[in-house]
Amino acid sequence: MSWSLERDDGTVTEWERSDGYATVRLRKRASGGFVVRLDVMEQAGDESAYERVRFDEREAAAERAAAWRDERDLDE
Repeated sequence: MSWSLERDDGTVTEWERSDGYATVRLRKRASGGFVVRLDVMEQAGDESAYERVRFDEREAAAERAAAWRDERDLDE
């Protein structure tokens, strides 16, 4: 399944998986740095999960977000 960019407003960038059961969000923290989080709902066909990681640099956070999307991509 593919991911689509649902929000990108300069503070929050969020992708949603095409089945609607998983999201990856990258957010700039008010105190500096970035947080990236993975949320896979219990109803999803794959294993549910919630992970949250902080990064100092946006590039590192974006790499983690991309890795989670690749790991949680589903074959249709």
